[in-house]
Amino acid sequence: MCDLTVIILTYNEEIHIKRCIESVRDIAKDIFIVDCFSTDKTIEIAESLGAKVFQNKWEGNQAKQFNWALDHLELKSDWVLWLAADEYLLPELKNEILLKIEMLPKNATGITLNRRIIFLNKWIKNGIYPSKILRLFRYKKARCEQRWMDEHIVIFQGETVEFENDFVDHNLNNLSWWITKHNGYAIREAIDLLDIELGLIGNKNNNVKLSPQAESKRKKKIKYANQPLFVRSFLYFLYRYIFKLGFLEGKEGFLWHFLQGWWYRTLVDAIIFEIKMKCGNDKEKIKNYILKEYGIDVSK
Repeated sequence: MCDLTVIILTYNEEIHIKRCIESVRDIAKDIFIVDCFSTDKTIEIAESLGAKVFQNKWEGNQAKQFNWALDHLELKSDWVLWLAADEYLLPELKNEILLKIEMLPKNATGITLNRRIIFLNKWIKNGIYPSKILRLFRYKKARCEQRWMDEHIVIFQGETVEFENDFVDHNLNNLSWWITKHNGYAIREAIDLLDIELGLIGNKNNNVKLSPQAESKRKKKIKYANQPLFVRSFLYFLYRYIFKLGFLEGKEGFLWHFLQGWWYRTLVDAIIFEIKMKCGNDKEKIKNYILKEYGIDVSK
């Protein structure tokens, strides 16, 4: 066990929560569940495994929920790990954390981990792996930047280091659930892209320090946002599926790259197209339209 607290955000995650908690409870001092009033057995399972459960109303994005946890929970450890309920640590990463984390210099305040995607029970290696994400950081040295999508942990001071091993993103729900989830994500992604293009919300993330990997991803997203609607989603799919060899992953790889890399991003562009058809590039009209049609107040 090391000086580590794990924070897991949940809503109706009974299918995943046991696997997630069991992957970290032998290395973590505390496991905190921040739940937004689940109606299934999520809380019961989590408490039976020794996790501490707290409730907080969902306000529309993960950044607010996670930062609420940092601000309101009694964290007693030096390090914090953020996991989604459908994620878990591989044994190799657990061993790496145990061996290395206490030996890091004080100026190492963030740790980037490799994320491994499993889709339809297949590890999608080509086209996307490894995705490097900062999920482990020193308490009070970082928090989550406020964005509607593509939010990252940002550090206030110090430097980031990379660990070699993987945590896994493996959702066990069916494809219908996955599509419904991404349908909900699409408006949030549209807001994020409109913000990049038009300055819809304004910069709420001044003076943040992204990890080098997150900074690279953000620059690519800005470049993507400046490309023509619909063309960009098609080219992105081709990049992942052809040039990054996603086609080598068989049927599962095709479905992953088509659904997540083309269909979803085309849906986002369709929402942006509709919004601009109704509002043009008038930022106030766009904000009012999003509030009226989607119930999302982007000014908050």
